Amino acid sequence: MAATSSSPRSTPAVLRRVARAIGLALLVLTMLGVGGWEVLALRYWDHASPLLRSALSWTLALVSGGLVIGFLLRRWRRRSLAAFAVLFALVLIAWRGIAASNDRDWQTDSAVLAYATIDGDRITLHNIRNFDYRTESDFTPAYYDRTFYLSQLDDVDLFAVYWMGPAIAHTFLSFGFSDGGHVAISIEARKEKGEGYSSVQGFFRQYELYYAVGDERDLVRLRTNYRHDPPEQVHLYRLEGSAAAGRRLFLAYLQRINGLREHAEWYNTLTSNCTNSIWSLTHLLPGHVPYSWKILVSGYLPEYLYEQGRLDTSVSFQELQRRSYINPLAQQADQAPDFSRRIRAAEPERVRLR
Repeated sequence: MAATSSSPRSTPAVLRRVARAIGLALLVLTMLGVGGWEVLALRYWDHASPLLRSALSWTLALVSGGLVIGFLLRRWRRRSLAAFAVLFALVLIAWRGIAASNDRDWQTDSAVLAYATIDGDRITLHNIRNFDYRTESDFTPAYYDRTFYLSQLDDVDLFAVYWMGPAIAHTFLSFGFSDGGHVAISIEARKEKGEGYSSVQGFFRQYELYYAVGDERDLVRLRTNYRHDPPEQVHLYRLEGSAAAGRRLFLAYLQRINGLREHAEWYNTLTSNCTNSIWSLTHLLPGHVPYSWKILVSGYLPEYLYEQGRLDTSVSFQELQRRSYINPLAQQADQAPDFSRRIRAAEPERVRLR
């Protein structure tokens, strides 16, 4: 009877011990994650020599590891946790103090920033990129200015570019006007000369945010006709919606483009990439689509927009995806002046924004 009567009293104690063990385990995992971030932040710190960055990151890894071990020892737990928190705060403050800049030795394809002059309905875009490509890396830079009228904007198209399976895609928009003009805007990482792209480095303030404003003969044809290692598969989808929403979205893009010309910002692989930035610009519009994992895993964005009724739903998504593939059309059009019309030749008659 004594053993039976003590059982209810022992159950809460067991539960407390289990909860305490789970809590400690979660704290240890958090410390390991934060410590890993700190080490990588120092490893990719641009404002120090590679040797110094390597030495600092290894030192920080040893110190952080020692503090995690100290946290596991009851006697040193509080002091280790406090020291770890102070160390993290110091690294975070210093890291957040790294300022983005427009004044660097940029790669040629992102050296010139576009900007817009807005005068009521009349919009002049300056420095629209239209390179003359011979290969992906051999080209003659060229830019032009063009005036558009906001009241004539009646098309917004989504390009989805695949190169490593169905889950990953680079997405960008193109705005079409009733006079036949199109301007594509691709949100990218702005890289310095000699700098490659790394998704990991994109988390650590390695690249500035860049809005590439270009002729479709540049931004689209580069991907369909000249990138071969690996080859890129490009799909073109017509977005459904109202003309008013499309024009507000275009103006939002222009405001961001002008803002980034005045004050540079950091690109981030997760929060400020091509697809998340598009969603950020659209989420204040009436009837915007809610956030979804299919926005984060950008290759599934077209399928998600189809499910939300933002693409042509008169056919299955599989059929729409098949029709949207434009590489053969772009390769045939190549440098043709009517490139934009010809890559849309396989579509049924287009329904303009309403």
